[in-house]
Amino acid sequence: MSEKTEKRRADLRARILDAAEAVVIVEGMSAVKARDLATKAGCALGAIYNVFDDMTQVVLEVNSRTYKRLGAAVAEAMAQVRDAPPVDQLVALGHAYLHFADSNTNAWRTLFDIPMSAETGVPEWYIDETKRLLHNISGPLSQVRPDLTPENLSILCRALFSSVHGIVILGLEKRITAVPEQDLAPMIEVIIRNYVGSQAKI
Repeated sequence: MSEKTEKRRADLRARILDAAEAVVIVEGMSAVKARDLATKAGCALGAIYNVFDDMTQVVLEVNSRTYKRLGAAVAEAMAQVRDAPPVDQLVALGHAYLHFADSNTNAWRTLFDIPMSAETGVPEWYIDETKRLLHNISGPLSQVRPDLTPENLSILCRALFSSVHGIVILGLEKRITAVPEQDLAPMIEVIIRNYVGSQAKI
């Protein structure tokens, strides 16, 4: 494939992803339709499938962009508390996650709502993005719990993330069971400080 052809394909992919990302941010994953993307990207409908396997791949790559924005938000939060005690760092991470989810709700939801079939599985690069997110937790957590093996540290990281994620979901659901928005940050701090400070056995 010539360099010129590669550039055209890359430009087309970027236009389609830009269009899909804009839709996800404003309307959510369910609004991402191939025909609409083709119109917004200025290409034929079939051209989408020349550069992407299917619409799931389009949304996955939009999610990759969202993960990078989330990673930047988390890194910024960590930079502000770099010299703080590790538990305070974890609280800052939890609050940064809440703020990102609240400010980018549709894109954040799409990270977890995209359906994956058993046949296709989850791409390795997508798993790596998730691992990078959890790695931000493992650093300060390993300082608080130096007694844990790498395997148990990984379990505790995922458990702590799941706890914070659950609070955020309940707070952003806007349903009758939702947590009042003003309570989210204090609840996250209580969970982290008690969870980490409990020295729970794994």
